[in-house]
Amino acid sequence: MKKPLVSPKSGDSDPELQALILFYEETLGFCPNSVKTMHHRPRIAYAFIEMNKAVMENQGKVSSALKRMIAYISSNAAGCRYCQAHAIRAAERYGAEQEKLQNIWNYQSHPAFSAAERAALDFAHAASVIPNSVDDKIAENLRAHWNEGEIVEISGVVALFGYLNRWNDSMGTEIEKGAIESGEKLLGTKKWTPGKHTY
Repeated sequence: MKKPLVSPKSGDSDPELQALILFYEETLGFCPNSVKTMHHRPRIAYAFIEMNKAVMENQGKVSSALKRMIAYISSNAAGCRYCQAHAIRAAERYGAEQEKLQNIWNYQSHPAFSAAERAALDFAHAASVIPNSVDDKIAENLRAHWNEGEIVEISGVVALFGYLNRWNDSMGTEIEKGAIESGEKLLGTKKWTPGKHTY
């Protein structure tokens, strides 16, 4: 794409958007251009943010870091480079161990990942490909490590990022400098690039 489908709002004269920008500056270090684009219809932006808060809230043993690694695996399966960089950056900011971040591509065999984490990440991948490939084996493995509420949390992350992957790849959302830095630092060894998300 030569430019994003829709340009993000600047928020300079919009106090509501300024409040969102401040919120994201605390969590990611910058406000995602995706949220600024959604804000052309504020109810969409606010509904997304409420869903994001609900999905990422910790209710059981699914940690904040694991949720962001689930988001990464889901985005990787979907092919959205914008969301890959955001998810890996958020995983680092929410306490994922460097060994896990550096070996996320090899989670199925790397000793840094527990059996429970592998089950969640296997589900994230299977649930994110088209056609969906969640089968009895993946479901049983997930149930062996997580209770029903935790499985709902894990599924919520996959579904939330399904929305974001579609949004950002279709919009051609321009990736922010901080996300590019995280992508290059943590995913560069696997030849990650911003793809169509730079202009």
